[in-house]
Amino acid sequence: MIDATDIRHGRHCIFNLHVHLVFVTKYRRGVFTGEVLTELRDIFAAVCQDFSAELVEFDGEDDHVHLLVNYPPTVSVSALVNSLKGVSSRLIRKKNYPSVRKRLWGGALWSPSYFAGSCGGAPISIIRQYIEQQ
Repeated sequence: MIDATDIRHGRHCIFNLHVHLVFVTKYRRGVFTGEVLTELRDIFAAVCQDFSAELVEFDGEDDHVHLLVNYPPTVSVSALVNSLKGVSSRLIRKKNYPSVRKRLWGGALWSPSYFAGSCGGAPISIIRQYIEQQ
């Protein structure tokens, strides 16, 4: 069940949109340390704020990260992902972390692909049943 505080309001809409994102490092190299993951969390939160989105949850391992983002309907997921990956890659490489510098080359931090899954709300079967009954 959706908590009333989770529902956001826009000028002409009411929404509760969440997306689960997974980004993998280039060549699936294990380059993230605790320090880098902490820095990534701050970068992702700032980028989300620029899009009027909210980084709800973040975690990662040495070769990939998971994000749960609450975003407004005015933002496309692809634009959000492009900015999240681009800004984080530029800023992490600028910090020149040894774990990243040694294992990656060519200016790329992330693999060009990503996973995006919608989440939250009722299961599809319940929504289908609701629509059929209207």
